[in-house]
Amino acid sequence: MPDDAGAEEAAEAPDLTNKSVIKATMLLSELGRHPKGITVTELAQEVGMTRPTAFRLLLSLEQTGFVERVDNKYTLGWEIARLGRLADPHRGIISRVQATLDALAEQLNETMGYAVVHGETDFDVIAEASGSRLLSVSQGYVGQRYPLHASATGKLVLAELPEERIEELLPEVLPAMTRYTLTDRAELMRALREVTLQGYATMDNELEEGLFAVAVPVRDSEGRLIGALTANGPDQRMKSGRLPHIVERLRQAAHDVAKNLTQGVPVSA
Repeated sequence: MPDDAGAEEAAEAPDLTNKSVIKATMLLSELGRHPKGITVTELAQEVGMTRPTAFRLLLSLEQTGFVERVDNKYTLGWEIARLGRLADPHRGIISRVQATLDALAEQLNETMGYAVVHGETDFDVIAEASGSRLLSVSQGYVGQRYPLHASATGKLVLAELPEERIEELLPEVLPAMTRYTLTDRAELMRALREVTLQGYATMDNELEEGLFAVAVPVRDSEGRLIGALTANGPDQRMKSGRLPHIVERLRQAAHDVAKNLTQGVPVSA
């Protein structure tokens, strides 16, 4: 049978991955979480690697500038910073989320978007896809900046913060985008508590009249907010009993995106 032959061939195919390279990237990823430095013993424990293996790899990375050592603590090196300035920070993410956005746009027949969350209050819309409806939200979200208090993704981001921090960041009176914008900070904070309870955020005519958006969080394995999936469309259509289904479909897709973005390769020490 062809299927049996294919499976047999796959089973016999050699593993071409270099486990030392994979282990080195695991160390670099973990170092990124410790900007003040971490010892080799602590680092080995964090990644589930033996200390001699971690030390040997760190020594090699230090010689090429990818790692720096001060006393007995290691940090990311200057070469990482140099390469980071040359790289497109979103290229790899787009390739991993675009298929999901396209599938969602086809299933829900609305305009879908994905935003990367970075820093405390920053997010960038990096990918989108549209359905086939004649009456739909036109594409063009990528690269645009949106106010935190008047966007669904912005509300997700704010809902992650302590209320004391929100009071520091936002004035008591917020700028109005439309007559429906939440301009009172106290009212917005009540809305953010609801976002936390329900696990998604909406934007109902607050950015532009006639426009409705719903956003669900994408989180990494430790629960940190790393992105947001959104569905955008005319308010009457989005609110006509479809919202629970849209939210559920977005949540399923967010789980798949998070797994795709954060999946690692298990490597024995």
